[in-house]
Amino acid sequence: MKKRIEWPVLGGRMLSTEKKIAIASGVAIAVTLPGSMIVLAQTGVGRTEERPRSAAGTPGPSSIPGDFMPGPESMGSPPPSTSPTQRPPASNPFSTGKEKPAPNDPDLRGKRGTKPRMPKSKGLPGFKPADDGAKITKLTKVGTNLYDVTIATPALGTEVKTRVLFPKSWKSKATRTWPVVYAYHGGNNRYTSWTNDSNIRQVAAGHDVMIVMPEGGWNGSYTNWWNDGRGGIPQWETFHINEVIPLMERNFHAGSSRAAIGLSSGGQGAITYAERHPGMFKFAASYSGALNITAPGMPTILMYMNQTAGDDIWGDPVTARANWRAHDATVMASRLKGIGVYVSSGDGRVGPYDDPNMKPTHAGRFGEQLAGRMTENFVRAARSAGVSITANLYGPGTHKWTYWKRELIRSWPAITAAIGATKS
Repeated sequence: MKKRIEWPVLGGRMLSTEKKIAIASGVAIAVTLPGSMIVLAQTGVGRTEERPRSAAGTPGPSSIPGDFMPGPESMGSPPPSTSPTQRPPASNPFSTGKEKPAPNDPDLRGKRGTKPRMPKSKGLPGFKPADDGAKITKLTKVGTNLYDVTIATPALGTEVKTRVLFPKSWKSKATRTWPVVYAYHGGNNRYTSWTNDSNIRQVAAGHDVMIVMPEGGWNGSYTNWWNDGRGGIPQWETFHINEVIPLMERNFHAGSSRAAIGLSSGGQGAITYAERHPGMFKFAASYSGALNITAPGMPTILMYMNQTAGDDIWGDPVTARANWRAHDATVMASRLKGIGVYVSSGDGRVGPYDDPNMKPTHAGRFGEQLAGRMTENFVRAARSAGVSITANLYGPGTHKWTYWKRELIRSWPAITAAIGATKS
């Protein structure tokens, strides 16, 4: 019988050696105190080299494509100091909203690791299915030119929704297609996030473009989960690439000129989907994305924050290291050659949209420190690989929508130009 050695970690949860937490360098460590997260962040976790120093000022992204865009303060300034004795963030540092998970969320309540299967649902008459049988079961109008599309998906083994914003020019009987922006939400949030939390409706109103906002799961991480090597449900990448995109194109005149954008874990999804599926997207944008998941120490923190999922998402960081690297945007940066790329992030210091009295241990500050360091690593790797990239590492700023709204506006001209979305 295989001997199981257990130790208490993650707030008292017992993890076996098969569920151990490890850093990317291959040295296994157990996080015995939540405060260790703060220590790791303040002592350089995820950092591969010193921050680049640059002149002040923030030129517009459309005026200097591919140029590094520093924030108003020197990027050489250190992040705020945090005492390891202070209480850690009470909530997930990468949380991006106030939504609650769906009752049937496959990350939390599905039979993880089971074989993908089609739910027993009837498709709407006249709508074409995806190649694997995924089908549209319901269409609900929720606003002007805004619809929720319910999809029965074998990749997830249940029904989930995708929100679609149509341009004013869209007609159901049209013979033309429209360029599309696929917008991926962040962690601990839902498909409603982009219309509930952001300014995307106002920003998109001036262009002849479709916006598709699919469900991404509570802890989905934009990947087909490892599930101890078994694979199976949930398969988020399969859902987004092989089901949502074909269903949009076969039933709603979505075109093949596509952009992928996302924030936080959705930013990771946007970039890695573009890397893993060459030719699928003409532009990819990440706002405060998790773009270097195998950076030293980062697997430890990610698995601590996703303790409900454990190592089911990408596997054990040591024994399944190849799978982690296969979903690391920085590792695959060279695959982005030939498409437009925009990335941005703050560094966790109190910024212009923050409460000046925000505590150093605030979850939004900690999350943005991590996102900022991963984004810096990604920018270096992309530039070293010869990828043309626009980066706005704007310095002070936390992990929240106020900054992402601004970044959506800044990146929008490049996004629409890349996919040929004309002004309406």
